[in-house]
Amino acid sequence: MLDEAALLDKLRKIEALHAGTDAAGEKIAAAFAAERIKQRLADWRAREHDVELQYSLHDPWSRQLFVALCRRYGLQPYRRARQHRTTLCVRAPLPFQRNTLWPQFLSLDEALRRHLAELTARVIGLAVHDDASDAPVVEDPKPLPGG
Repeated sequence: MLDEAALLDKLRKIEALHAGTDAAGEKIAAAFAAERIKQRLADWRAREHDVELQYSLHDPWSRQLFVALCRRYGLQPYRRARQHRTTLCVRAPLPFQRNTLWPQFLSLDEALRRHLAELTARVIGLAVHDDASDAPVVEDPKPLPGG
């Protein structure tokens, strides 16, 4: 059964894991996780210059999650004029983007996608039809002889 509280707890645990918190399941540890990651960003900024990386996120929910995650850590995602809506740019130290921001986003995105897929299947099953599986693949019809 889908449980929003369980999803929220899982997302907090993912953040705690990426923050290096020992007690990932505790709410207190999760509350400090964002601060630990912000501190990690500040430490990287003391040693490294910010670089701009472009991210291409085609799924609107993934894009919304990435923007929110960036803003959580004080980063300002943007896109330039004439860039596709799917393109997002972020300026931060490269090691932070590669070792913290992107891996954490991928973990959160996977958990959220799984939750949305389960929710979608359940709603379709209850409201439309209980078999929402993919349509089968069939062979192309054979051509008629002489045709």
